[in-house]
Amino acid sequence: MIPILIALRRECIYLWYYFNLQMEQIFPYWVLGMVLGSAVSVFAKDSIHRLFRSIQGKRLGALGIVPASALGIASPLCMYGTIPIAASFAESGMEHDWLAAFMMSSILLNPQLIFYSMALGPKMLMIRIVSCFLCGITTGLLLRIFYSNKQFFDFNGFSEPKNRDTAPNLLVRFMKNLGRNLKATGPMFLLGVILSALFQRYVPSDTMARLFGEQEGFGVLMAATIGVPLYACGGGTIPLLQAWLMDGMSVGSAAAFMITGPSTKITNLGAMKIVLGAKRFALYILSINANQGLKAREGGRKTAQKSRECKYVANKSHSSPEDAIVKAIGIE
Repeated sequence: MIPILIALRRECIYLWYYFNLQMEQIFPYWVLGMVLGSAVSVFAKDSIHRLFRSIQGKRLGALGIVPASALGIASPLCMYGTIPIAASFAESGMEHDWLAAFMMSSILLNPQLIFYSMALGPKMLMIRIVSCFLCGITTGLLLRIFYSNKQFFDFNGFSEPKNRDTAPNLLVRFMKNLGRNLKATGPMFLLGVILSALFQRYVPSDTMARLFGEQEGFGVLMAATIGVPLYACGGGTIPLLQAWLMDGMSVGSAAAFMITGPSTKITNLGAMKIVLGAKRFALYILSINANQGLKAREGGRKTAQKSRECKYVANKSHSSPEDAIVKAIGIE
């Protein structure tokens, strides 16, 4: 019985170490993302949407897809907030290819998730922003080519969402939004850190490198596949991605996960099915797969470093992070 208790204590210490390490590395970015995301939602959301509406009368044609995709990334709304906003744009005569670009990039990325992704480093942050931006443009161009002058979306039954940021005091309005943000993202962020600690402890790094790093094409496909069931919240996946990248996941595989994950969340798929219908919903899925394959292959030529220096209390004489932990916390 005593050896079992000693082994359990040892594992708990290991897991706590990895959990604490992840929190030290990612927690500041999570807090920053929530604060700035709430600030954008409260103080800049309406301005972003007015700017998008203002380009409607400028006869930009296909070029309008570019600012539409950029403004979709800047919009802080989730899918169920984006679709009613898009419905209001459609009622005013907005071209559907512009709406497609706006909706696609808005699904994939928002200001809060950009700040979260800073924890992955500047390279992955730029890849995420550029990939999502190009996905929005690609989706808009596909609609313009194959559905020119045709109605693609069916927004019947959708109306512009009620604005919950209505408190007269700006500080109170911001704090209420921040509270909703904390409630929405906190549990999934914590779950992501816990899963990351479990991966670091029990999944060998060479396994991750073999699955998602060495065989580039297969790794991209695998990452895109696991993005469907694992992606529940953008903030919750950042700890996992950070751990996987350190264990050898290629940049291309990480990009595939970041693209297919939000675009195939069950809640998002349900909303898209309503506005697209069965046939066009299938086209949506195909466009996601095409986008993630092309963009991920572009970024997947370079594999992330398998042994990045982390905040382990190790020195060069240690042969593994486990050795460092053993010495640092005194377990045998």
